[in-house]
Amino acid sequence: MKKYLATTLALVMTLCITACGSGNSSTASSALSAAPTESSSEPAASESSEPAEPVELIIFAAASMTETMEEISTLYKEVAPNVSLTFNFDSSGTLKTQIQEGADCDIFISAGQKQMNELDSAADASVNTERLDFVLQGARINLLENRVVLCMPDGNPAGIESFDDLADKLQNEDILFAMGNSDVPVGQYTQKILTFYSLDEEALANNGKITYGSNVKEVTTQITEASVGCGVVYCTDAFSAGLEIVDYATAEMCGQVIYPAAVLNISDYMDAANDFLDYLQIPEAMAVFERVGFTAA
Repeated sequence: MKKYLATTLALVMTLCITACGSGNSSTASSALSAAPTESSSEPAASESSEPAEPVELIIFAAASMTETMEEISTLYKEVAPNVSLTFNFDSSGTLKTQIQEGADCDIFISAGQKQMNELDSAADASVNTERLDFVLQGARINLLENRVVLCMPDGNPAGIESFDDLADKLQNEDILFAMGNSDVPVGQYTQKILTFYSLDEEALANNGKITYGSNVKEVTTQITEASVGCGVVYCTDAFSAGLEIVDYATAEMCGQVIYPAAVLNISDYMDAANDFLDYLQIPEAMAVFERVGFTAA
């Protein structure tokens, strides 16, 4: 009897040990399959990458870029959500002065080479007369090309159809004409057009036939409000304001209208600034510029 009980007890214990062993083996197998191996290059599923550090880029851009840069800012947020873009739009001459006087700025986009050259130590000393050094060497590009145009208020009450017509009316002092100040790129291009037609800007201004704007947006507003007979702006501003363009200035009249862009060496975020400058040159960003009349430089 004792032998029978001992045999039965041994059988029961064997069955229990087998069952427990089977359960532990299954759990261990699952854990091994879930754990990363030393040879695996993938991080464990529970690990997550740290979010990118927030960056604020301050961009000084010509007033004629206001609408396009604001649209591009929205697009760039999807590409670099950690980067916020703060814009300062004004005439290139005003922006250059603000940078020179110590304003925080990461990227400068000018409507003319002159203002950029005045900040670039690599530019000729005849242009950068103060030997200013703000442009990060190797981080300057020719970004865009614009066109100078002659625009009329709605309905073209002066009946002007070309720059030739404008020159005739100005010669006879028979029209009020709007242009940018001499420190504004659009004003400098307009001065070249007046010189091309042998017109005396100072005499016309003294006789009350020329009004001025401190940037291209002010000139655009004068034309839109019909406070002048006509004016010269960029084709991009004419497009944005819905103005009637009657003629385009040729390179012979005023040269090419190139917009240089550069990262500044005073930037605290040079890598992020370079990344944004690269983004401005890709097809997605260029499509925004081209819709209003810019072309790639």
